[in-house]
Amino acid sequence: MLEAGKKAPAFTLPDANNKKVSLENFLGKKVVLYFYPKDNTSGCTKEACDFRDALPDFSKIDAVILGVSPDSPESHQKFIAKNNLNFTLLSDVNKKVLEKYGVWKEKSMYGRKYMGVVRTTVIIDEKGRVVKIFPKVKVKGHVEKVLETLKGKGQ
Repeated sequence: MLEAGKKAPAFTLPDANNKKVSLENFLGKKVVLYFYPKDNTSGCTKEACDFRDALPDFSKIDAVILGVSPDSPESHQKFIAKNNLNFTLLSDVNKKVLEKYGVWKEKSMYGRKYMGVVRTTVIIDEKGRVVKIFPKVKVKGHVEKVLETLKGKGQ
């Protein structure tokens, strides 16, 4: 179970260019790890664009943004190009990391049950520990809440 104060589960996933990216590559930086359901859907596009627009504010406090979904690297390439995204998207087609972080869950829409990503953001500190978990994220105003949390931690 993911908990604040505990070490964040390690992982290595391919980015949009199929280059392997590991969480440990970011030790020494704050990491905003956000999990989202699907490229090119309205809520996910809004969330990605909000992070894109706020990237200078995250950079000022030495924080990196990593987006994770079950989409393929090819899908991520198109999503990045279409929306001029300026941060890394990681592909978890096997859903191993989604499961490890507890965000791959049963959902329901119009009475139909299915498995999917519950929109979640995890803030990880410079030592690789979970600082805060934002479960069941509502997109509007979320990026501002993440920034406020980061600025309140050790700033």
